[in-house]
Amino acid sequence: MQRHPILFFSFLILFFGILLTSSCTLFNRKKKADSDYTFYLGSYTEGQSEGIYRYTLQINGEIKKSGLAAKAKDPSFLAWSADKKVLLAVDESGDSAGMGTIASYQIKENKLKPLSSKPSGGLAPCFVAVNKEGWVLTANYIGGNVGLLKLDKKGRLSDLLDIEQHEGAGTTERQEAPHAHSAWFEPDASGIIAADLGTNELWFSKIDAVKQKLLPRSPQKMAMAPGDGPRHLAFHPNNKWIYVLNELNNTITFIEKGTSGKYLKGSSISTLPNDFEAFSKSAHIAISSDGRFVYASNRGHNSIVIFGIDSDSGQLKILGFESTHGNEPRHFALSPDDEFLIVANQNTNNVVSFKRDKATGLLTFVAEAEAPAPVCVLFE
Repeated sequence: MQRHPILFFSFLILFFGILLTSSCTLFNRKKKADSDYTFYLGSYTEGQSEGIYRYTLQINGEIKKSGLAAKAKDPSFLAWSADKKVLLAVDESGDSAGMGTIASYQIKENKLKPLSSKPSGGLAPCFVAVNKEGWVLTANYIGGNVGLLKLDKKGRLSDLLDIEQHEGAGTTERQEAPHAHSAWFEPDASGIIAADLGTNELWFSKIDAVKQKLLPRSPQKMAMAPGDGPRHLAFHPNNKWIYVLNELNNTITFIEKGTSGKYLKGSSISTLPNDFEAFSKSAHIAISSDGRFVYASNRGHNSIVIFGIDSDSGQLKILGFESTHGNEPRHFALSPDDEFLIVANQNTNNVVSFKRDKATGLLTFVAEAEAPAPVCVLFE
């Protein structure tokens, strides 16, 4: 059969036009889907909260509540396994015997399916971390210790393997005994650093994988300035600088790894304006992925303080403060693309989004959403 050339080419143009249009539509949908981020909120459940909630951060910065992801008691801190297939949550209130617990969950149809729950090793676990080998650390605030567990390939937690018990006290009324507030795996996998608000020290340890024990390193501890109260810390992408957030003194202390591999304590800088005299306490700290900016939350001043990082020395310079549009900003997180910062305001039951200027580090309020007693933000 002879084809008419004009009709044939018209058909080809129409066919490829439809194909291109369909491909663009699919691409745009994929792009939009990739630009929306899911995050989970941990909470305190003595009020209206029922556990862990699921939210969506939309491409324009709006926040949409998806609903309750899992019923849980006081899941005040959350963490992902390395492959992000398992979510870990503390139960700060503890079990029937008074011991704190750690639970693991699997994502299933936008819900969190419980997999396991194990003792954390002490009272009031307020922090949990897991590394790529599946080792799990818990910081038990009232217990004043760090617990060691492990995740198996199915996302189930082992029994408690070991405890690093802290000893000592600080100089303030909140430092009468050890209060482990966080425990971190170093990015280069060389060891562990725990921040103890009560003893006013950083504790250094490592894991003996064969004996499944926490072993002290030398030196085992680093004393902070009297009354500092170290709470959380953030590692710079260069793996040489650490920024320690001190809750009680509202300061950040610069720590640098020396040529011998030992850490050296540097200067500290306030997280508050010079003219602010009311009560405040620091809560959380984070670094932008490009290593140029540090953010920290102030409870009392109710702000996020923004610092610039000197690329040569690592020293911080205050660039500004942004109101959190709520009370008691206990925790916050940068979105995976660093475009937004999400703050959880515990006492005003709201979660707030800010657009982040990647060039200046500054924040601009975008939106807020209701959230019952939110205290931890974890992006999927």
